[in-house]
Amino acid sequence: MSDSDIEIVVDDPTAPEADSPAVTDTRVVDVAVSVLLVVLAATLGYDNWRTGISWDSTGPQAGYFPFYLSIILAGASLYGLASAFTARNEISETFVTRAQLRRVMQVFVPTLLFCLATQFLGLYVASFLLIAIFMRMVGRIALWKSLLTAFLFTAIMFVTFDIAFDVIMPKGPLEAAFGY
Repeated sequence: MSDSDIEIVVDDPTAPEADSPAVTDTRVVDVAVSVLLVVLAATLGYDNWRTGISWDSTGPQAGYFPFYLSIILAGASLYGLASAFTARNEISETFVTRAQLRRVMQVFVPTLLFCLATQFLGLYVASFLLIAIFMRMVGRIALWKSLLTAFLFTAIMFVTFDIAFDVIMPKGPLEAAFGY
């Protein structure tokens, strides 16, 4: 047996259960995303039409190309809707199970909270909290390793962006207290 024929199987003890109930199927997601994209295309199309979609003496107006891109987006989305509705007789696959959705939410919710915390605490404090909490809660890594890694990463990020490259980053009350 060659090395390329060897398959290593590792069981993931945190993997979602195989018998977890379905939350939704692919047809529902296809329809929902297509409808959202049609609404987005209509909004973009209207806004670019309002800006100007014709040619003037200097060439195309600001909304010319984006308007036609929104038309293409709307057409593709309507095609997706039509495909989803014409395939109603086919068996739809499960899009996500309850266990899979739980794992996705374990990443999505802290990331959303990170975005909100950045507005009030600044990028560096919010990054420290996100990394430390992720490592501890999701990765189940020792508290001291989580705190040390979060601190080192945040400190390196601060030195790189604020000091070395002088890039303006969102700052909070902690940075203000230190004069940054």
